[in-house]
Amino acid sequence: MIQDIWPKHLDNQYRNKLPQDDDTVFYFQASSLLAKPVNESVEPTEENTLIYPRYDEFIQGINAAYGRQAVDNFQFIYLLSVDDEHFFLAKYKGNPERGVYLGELADSAVHNEMHSFVEGYEFIGVNSFRKAMPREHAFAAITAFHLYGWYRDNCFCGRCGKPMRHDDKQRMMRCDSCQNIVFPKISPAVIVAVTDNDRILLTKYVGRTYRNYALIAGFTEIGETMEETVRREVMEEVGVKVKNITYYKSQPWGLSGSQLLGYFCELDGDDTITLQEDELSVGTWVRADDIEVSDDNISLTREMIEKFRSEHVSNNYS
Repeated sequence: MIQDIWPKHLDNQYRNKLPQDDDTVFYFQASSLLAKPVNESVEPTEENTLIYPRYDEFIQGINAAYGRQAVDNFQFIYLLSVDDEHFFLAKYKGNPERGVYLGELADSAVHNEMHSFVEGYEFIGVNSFRKAMPREHAFAAITAFHLYGWYRDNCFCGRCGKPMRHDDKQRMMRCDSCQNIVFPKISPAVIVAVTDNDRILLTKYVGRTYRNYALIAGFTEIGETMEETVRREVMEEVGVKVKNITYYKSQPWGLSGSQLLGYFCELDGDDTITLQEDELSVGTWVRADDIEVSDDNISLTREMIEKFRSEHVSNNYS
């Protein structure tokens, strides 16, 4: 999966430090990120690379476009490191950003309307991270996107409305007026593989840039166990009951600000599918021999589908 970057290591511990010339800068606008595509291959190869501006390039771009004093309009926040490579978030200090925190749901055409002031770079939709190389940069970028959304949405205190400031020692926002403190938000969610002997229930989302088959998914509600989330989401989205719920594996997924927990479960009774049409465009039972979705080594969903397929194809029983 995308977080599997060994032997490299992503360190997300906050450090109160200033960027150096060769440090990497992530500059987001809504669901787009400033980057330079080396080669937009269809398959994720070493040539399908996204490069991000260094701090010195970013500063040069600001100076050339807006003048040297404009640098003071930007804030640079340390995000994380991958081994010895450091990544910073560039934030404009002006008016609060508008719009919806859409992640992969964003319309990809909107990126063409955004202006880049750093020569050679352009705004690219965050959905492109799925196939970007090198993998450690893709994982760093989606983790940075998660943090960008949190920083963007916590400029002001939700308790008293006064400006928040970043703590010097921890990754948290602090209100000096009412002493409210806010840590990064992580939303638990489930990915559910519903099975019936050699069949698995596959779905397709409505209105997503991601067009391939997927599994049932949804966020956990307050006061709900993960197992209750599984039962509720399956019933809501496809209208069937399940039993024998078994935990499989988890994955951080910064594009939706979530921690995904994967579960396998079995059909309990009637297999008639009743779609929640505002969420799904397709819901269908597919036999293991007929599954055409392969593991992309990126998402928990694809790994779970491949796990089921490999364990239930007919040659396993011959």
